[in-house]
Amino acid sequence: MVRRSVLATMKSTRAAVLFETNKQLKVVNNLLIPKLKFGQVLVENAYSGVCHSQVMEINGARGIDNYLPHLLGHEATGVVKKIGEGVKKVKVGDWVISGWIKGKGIDAGGTQYKLDGVNVNAGAVTTFSDLSVVSENRLVKLPKGIPPRLGVVFGCAVPTGSGIFMNDLKMPINSSIAIFGMGGIGLSSLIMSCISRTNFIICIDTNPDKLQLSKEIGANEVIDASKENPIYKIKKLTDNLGVNFAIEAAGKTATIEMAFQSVKKFGGLCVFASHPPEGSKISLDPFELISGKQIRGSWGGGVLPDIDIPKIAGLHKKNKLPYHLLLDKTYELEDINLAISDLEKGNTRRPIIKLSKNLDC
Repeated sequence: MVRRSVLATMKSTRAAVLFETNKQLKVVNNLLIPKLKFGQVLVENAYSGVCHSQVMEINGARGIDNYLPHLLGHEATGVVKKIGEGVKKVKVGDWVISGWIKGKGIDAGGTQYKLDGVNVNAGAVTTFSDLSVVSENRLVKLPKGIPPRLGVVFGCAVPTGSGIFMNDLKMPINSSIAIFGMGGIGLSSLIMSCISRTNFIICIDTNPDKLQLSKEIGANEVIDASKENPIYKIKKLTDNLGVNFAIEAAGKTATIEMAFQSVKKFGGLCVFASHPPEGSKISLDPFELISGKQIRGSWGGGVLPDIDIPKIAGLHKKNKLPYHLLLDKTYELEDINLAISDLEKGNTRRPIIKLSKNLDC
């Protein structure tokens, strides 16, 4: 990885801005970068991922948006260009991963950029821009041996999916598991399951390509939910008992309910990482709860980024984990709306946006 130029003197950046919900992002070239506050870091982004969280924000599925216009994106890799007062975790020139899960360091909060005199809001981390102001505690140094393009998914998809398996489930050897939704989080959970001596893995989705990929990675069985009833099939595959564990990563109330139904009585556990649109409710049979089934949500896989991301990277290098299979398409920033559309339609696993052309990586 060789840097070909320095952008330390730049005052503005190219960025994709959400001006109105249910409208496409607009790419602008003259977003003014604010002076760094205490605990903030200026990062030149190499790559950014696109997550269903951004699709929800754009579509207004998180309720009334009081921060328009604003920036988006919460997983990226890049190089530190400047550091604000108090920052000790990183230094200028470091390659870093930006992510939404809070880690060590100063929690500097959000910031405001300017565009033609108008404030453009941003949270503690945003990544749909060549240059981003990021809170120190949303950064982790890019582990050695992890290329910047792959490192993007270590900001959200990989730690969340792997973290659910490592921190939330703590599965005994030879357990059975059903994974609902084979996007970035679901595939990351599958990969971790495959190296943890899980006895029986079932993957559920409606996309044939994702199901085929799941089979290639190591799933014992795959179920196309558009063609057959997942609960009926899971019960048939488990002698009518259900699985020991279920992970839901599809982002729908119906799949959370199915994942809960799929686990066995007296000890079965369902963990969901998705967040359906605001106001959604799930419906559960109370008798299944008093019969010993359990369900709970997961906040980013319960990971501590500064500890768990290097740990997962170490497992990746040691076991040659196929996290690269999460990535299938790369887009330019000007094509970000296409990337968002492709993700929403299920035409890609985890879209990657190639950002600053000044980084050769």
